[in-house]
Amino acid sequence: MSTAVSEIDPRYPIGNFDKSMIDRGRRAEYIQTYSELPAKLAAAVAGLNDEQLDTPYRDGGWTLRQTVHHLADSHMNGFIRVKFALTEDGPTIKPYEEASWAELPDKAMPVEASMKILEGVHARLTELLRGLSDEQFERTYVNPESGPWTVDAFIALYAWHSRHHTAHITSTRERNGW
Repeated sequence: MSTAVSEIDPRYPIGNFDKSMIDRGRRAEYIQTYSELPAKLAAAVAGLNDEQLDTPYRDGGWTLRQTVHHLADSHMNGFIRVKFALTEDGPTIKPYEEASWAELPDKAMPVEASMKILEGVHARLTELLRGLSDEQFERTYVNPESGPWTVDAFIALYAWHSRHHTAHITSTRERNGW
């Protein structure tokens, strides 16, 4: 029996991230998924008007516009985290209040600015990741909220994150017949 779109939890349209997803053997797949976000996100928002972009993906959730801006915020932070992990010994990163960032005045900007950020960040980090040694993928940073993360774990998480938020947009379009 297939699950209808209405039965899927709109908070997690592709399911929760599970640390068991961290799999060195899937590294190339995760890097590829990460590299594809800008194009897949562009396709997901293509043709949406301001009213549609300002529609929450779920009751009490972010708008589709905020979701795009969140991806830029998050992935910029992720890029910096990986750079720290590769250049320092187990640095502690600074978490950020993503819900508060999503409410700042730039939340109303057109999505194109965040799309450009994502294109640049993803191009740079994809190139970096494809050039790392196995040992470099084992380098870590420490998130005070969730503990140590290897670069391998980061890429598994951010591949999931890319798919997760793109699915917020595509499932909203599907539910609304856009």
